[in-house]
Amino acid sequence: MTTTLATTTPTPSATPPHPATATTRPRTPRPRTAPGGPAGTRPRGPAGTHPRTTAQSSTTAPSSTTAPPRTAPPRSTAPPRALPPHTVFAERLLAVFSGERPVHWMLGHTVGEAYEQLVRIAPETPLRSLGPRPVLRRCSVQVHEGRAVVEAFATIATGPRVRAMAFRLERGADHRWRCAAVELDGLGATARRT
Repeated sequence: MTTTLATTTPTPSATPPHPATATTRPRTPRPRTAPGGPAGTRPRGPAGTHPRTTAQSSTTAPSSTTAPPRTAPPRSTAPPRALPPHTVFAERLLAVFSGERPVHWMLGHTVGEAYEQLVRIAPETPLRSLGPRPVLRRCSVQVHEGRAVVEAFATIATGPRVRAMAFRLERGADHRWRCAAVELDGLGATARRT
């Protein structure tokens, strides 16, 4: 008695699956962009951590009523609001008085005696101490003579101490504002009278 063994040949459709695709959980398509961020970024949770996600069980199918990914609202194309000139000059003068910038940084932004006043006042200011960085607390303005001259005063906080700064801006024929006079705690006034 002879026994014949039946051999089976694999069909082309019955090839073994690739090891990378042989997973037990269903594959879900990835969105092109992550919600809440530009392409290639991941959303972040509080304090820069990745948000926690719950793992889906391999026995449950994904819900067919899931909401589409949220998109960020369109950004405004309006340019950022420019600071008024008296605030810009108050910050510039504070940078010079605190020693963050040299006096010659104000060369193109001054007219008349203002540069000489800065040269005299800047080395004498107590804002150059090693304490906390001076901060512009408030800046007010009074406009004169057809809006071409502005007198401004500002308060500067250095830790618990508050100091006063006053300056005058003039608009030139080129429509650029320049500092024409400056005082810090009365130092510029005494230097101007001598």
